[in-house]
Amino acid sequence: MSTTSNRLELWIKQYQNALYRAALSVTGNVQDAEDCVQEAYLKLIERPPRLDGDGSPRAWLLRVTVNAALDLTRERKRHPTQELLDIYPAPDRPTGRILAAIWELPAKERAAVHLFYYEGYQTDEIASIMKCRPGTARSYLSRAREHLREKLKGEVEL
Repeated sequence: MSTTSNRLELWIKQYQNALYRAALSVTGNVQDAEDCVQEAYLKLIERPPRLDGDGSPRAWLLRVTVNAALDLTRERKRHPTQELLDIYPAPDRPTGRILAAIWELPAKERAAVHLFYYEGYQTDEIASIMKCRPGTARSYLSRAREHLREKLKGEVEL
């Protein structure tokens, strides 16, 4: 096995959970999240990133995954679908008022919240991952916090 394929295999194993969680936080759907992660892996295999000195494969993969999830979310809004049968159970969503409130946020706000609170990225890094300006990333976080404050009315300090 070549060095490149070893490195790609290592990245896939190393970052799969973070990518899946990021995609799930945006899409809210297990199958869609898996599709987004798979799309990121395909892009990784087809055209591995050229990482400069500061480049992180994790950040690159998260950027590709989050963008795929946002694209899919936009596509779902433009072309909504319905379940074929009501007997199929909906995917399990986290329980609790805070998590339920997070799921109700718009996709970009949900992505920013996930990257900031769950992945530990700063707003400049979030902006790079989401391909927006740092001020826009801060706006997403600010709006998300405000939406959560309104929904939770003093239950939690944000």
